Amino acid sequence: MARVKLEMPRHFTFTTEMPVRIGDINYGGHLGNDAVLSMIHEARVRFLKQYQYSELDIEGKGLVLTDSVIIYKAESFHGEEVQVDVAVADFNKYGCDFFYILSNRKTAVEIAHAKTGIVFFDYDERKVVSVPEAFRERFIKVAD
Repeated sequence: MARVKLEMPRHFTFTTEMPVRIGDINYGGHLGNDAVLSMIHEARVRFLKQYQYSELDIEGKGLVLTDSVIIYKAESFHGEEVQVDVAVADFNKYGCDFFYILSNRKTAVEIAHAKTGIVFFDYDERKVVSVPEAFRERFIKVAD
């Protein structure tokens, strides 16, 4: 089976940090794959919050995760600080992709590259909707 490839954007517009907690460690003694997905979720929530958005209210619409990709680059261990850089790119009619680089804050060693695809969703109508224009305009310039 071919390996998954992930082309990362050139510019990341947001950075946050979080510790590797003991509950993030798997039986191999390092950061577990489920914890990486949880960390990128937390980073996305923090990213949206800086624009006064939430996952349920982005210009009046919510979002739904459609896919995720994680490419592991290095181990991370309990007590380390992880820096998560976030970018938004690859807009289409209904959504876009969030990209993440996780790295060791102290050593700058990259731990993982990740992407989550999202679509915008009207939770009252229970249907997929177009990307809110104000959201697209805010980030499309940065993604170029």
